[in-house]
Amino acid sequence: MTQELKKELLRLLKEDEEFRYAVVGLLGLEEILRRFDRHEEELVRLREDMNRGFARYDSELAKLREDMNKGFERYDRELVRLREDMNRGFAAVEKQISALGARWGIMAESAFRAGLKEIIERYFGGKVTKWGLFDREGFVYGSPAVVEADVLVRDREHLLVEVKSSVSKGDVIELKRISELYERETGVRPKLVIVSPFVDERALELARHFGIEVYSVSEVLGRGAPAA
Repeated sequence: MTQELKKELLRLLKEDEEFRYAVVGLLGLEEILRRFDRHEEELVRLREDMNRGFARYDSELAKLREDMNKGFERYDRELVRLREDMNRGFAAVEKQISALGARWGIMAESAFRAGLKEIIERYFGGKVTKWGLFDREGFVYGSPAVVEADVLVRDREHLLVEVKSSVSKGDVIELKRISELYERETGVRPKLVIVSPFVDERALELARHFGIEVYSVSEVLGRGAPAA
């Protein structure tokens, strides 16, 4: 049966053109189908590789995101620590500047007074001495404190001389209270004098009200006129 079938098939392939084309078409379709199968297998394998690649990518991306978050957290901590260090540094510098400014203010005021002492003595004629006492009742400052003043005595006249680089309204009131304490303690009403390169306008007005003579530094140095 097999041999006869083969012979019949060969005869049909040789003699029957329609049969021959049908067989060729079937063979071609089978090859195409096999190729489709192979392509589908490749496509499945490629999809699996891509999925594995995406999985690795997602894992690496998650790790990178985690590392970045840790980095940002470290950066935030360092930034906070740096800000705290800077704030402590600024506070220390401000403290030093404040302390230096306070010391410089005292030194500058003291140097200013010392520099004008001899000139004032020559200008007013007399010797400047330091007068002071402990104000137990707080008459001048409102509480017990040491009260001091520069006193220049010429003939029988006593001058309380206030020498400052700048004079405010409070300085005028302070000098007036010191003069009242001086008069009460010594029995002598002093003449009040202020020598300064800068006197606040309100301080100048108050000084005039109290009868305090106000001199500019240029007046004491022999250049110009009294400020009041």
